[in-house]
Amino acid sequence: MKCNPLFFKEFYHLKTGCKIAQVWGATLIHVNERSVVLEHSDETDQIAGTVKWFDPVKGFGFVVADTGGPDILLHVNVLRNFGQSSIADSARLNVRVQKTDRGVQAVEVLQIVPPEQDGISTLTDIAELDPDAVADVPLEPGRVKWFDKGKGFGFANVFGRSDDVFLHVEVLRRSGLSDLQPGEALALRVIDGKRGQMASEVLAWEAALSSDED
Repeated sequence: MKCNPLFFKEFYHLKTGCKIAQVWGATLIHVNERSVVLEHSDETDQIAGTVKWFDPVKGFGFVVADTGGPDILLHVNVLRNFGQSSIADSARLNVRVQKTDRGVQAVEVLQIVPPEQDGISTLTDIAELDPDAVADVPLEPGRVKWFDKGKGFGFANVFGRSDDVFLHVEVLRRSGLSDLQPGEALALRVIDGKRGQMASEVLAWEAALSSDED
């Protein structure tokens, strides 16, 4: 099969090792010699909805539209095109969707809003912070050193800082994220907490760039 290189690329899913080819908006996933095609269509609708669940290990999740109807498939590659590899359950988002023979699938993420907080924080370092003071802390570029969702924390390397910066899962959730991968690019607001330097806000790097442009 010959394809225009402008509309064809292939790569391997980071988690499953499955070979994935993208052809002009359609995604062909090869799994054990079988192929599953996420169909392409020029007709898309923009909808608002809430994340029902998303599993970074499985590489997909589902969104419930405000208007009702069937659950909307959200694939990790669509999420990565927005600049992040995970999304918190109950986060709000605007997406473009396509209707296919296999159901409704998201093809583009337009906006993500972190889930509403219940006002109770289990992380005292964050609970005691003034939100306005946090907002005044500049964003700094960094990369994930490691993050363990089961333990609920990890560390990042921030450019220009010699010490690792502590990352807590509650801070991720407040930013609309649920998990991080080693080497993932981030923008962080770093404060001095009881554990040393820690992130008070974490943004996917592309999302931070987009907010600066706005």
